[in-house]
Amino acid sequence: MSQRKLMPGKLVVASHNNGKIREINELLEPYGFEVTSAADQNLAEPEETGLTFEANAELKAVAAAKASGLPSLADDSGFCVEGLDGQPGIYSARWAGPEKDFAMAMRTIEEKLEAIPAVAGADRRGYFVAVLCLAWPDGHTEMFRGEVHGQVVWPPRGDKGFGYDPVFQPDGYDRTFGEMTSEEKHGWSADTPALSHRARAFELFSKACLEN
Repeated sequence: MSQRKLMPGKLVVASHNNGKIREINELLEPYGFEVTSAADQNLAEPEETGLTFEANAELKAVAAAKASGLPSLADDSGFCVEGLDGQPGIYSARWAGPEKDFAMAMRTIEEKLEAIPAVAGADRRGYFVAVLCLAWPDGHTEMFRGEVHGQVVWPPRGDKGFGYDPVFQPDGYDRTFGEMTSEEKHGWSADTPALSHRARAFELFSKACLEN
C-alpha cells in the first residue's frame, strides 16, 4: 500500500506502558498532535500473540484504531542479547513478570550470561529493537523499524529511562541509556542523528507520514 500522510489532530498512542508513552509523546511534541493513550481511552490491552516485533506492533495499533475510531501509533520493542540467541527479544516485558520488575529481568540476563560464561566480547553484545506501526480505523497500516547496538554491562548504571536501559551501553558512548536524559537518549535534532531504537523508528515514521 502507498504511504499516507498523517494530518495533525487526535492520535492514540496504543500503549499502557508509561515509559513508552512518555518517550513517544516527547517525539510527537513538535508536530502538533492531540495525543491520548490506550490507557487514557480505557482500551483493553490485546494479547501479544505475534512472533515478531512487527506482528505485535500491528496487532496493538489496529486494535486501538478500531476501538477508538482514531489513527493509532503502537510500539513493540525489546532487548536482544546475542549471547542468549537474541533473548529476551519479543518477550522482554514478560521476563519482568506481572509486576514489571525489570531489576529482576536484568539480573536474569546477567545470570544467564555468567552461566555461559560470557565475560566479554561478542557474547555480551546486545541491541534494542523498536517497531512503530501506524494504523487508521479503515485498516491501513504503516510500519517502521529502528535498532541500536551496543554492549550489555553489569552492574546496572543509572536511574533514568526504563526497562533494560541501565544495562545497555550504545556503541560510541561511555554511558548507558539509564545514565542519559531523554534528549540524549533520543539523540535526534536538526544536526544530530537519532540514537535510540525508538527515535530511529520515529525518524523513519516522521519522514514518511508527517513530512512528506
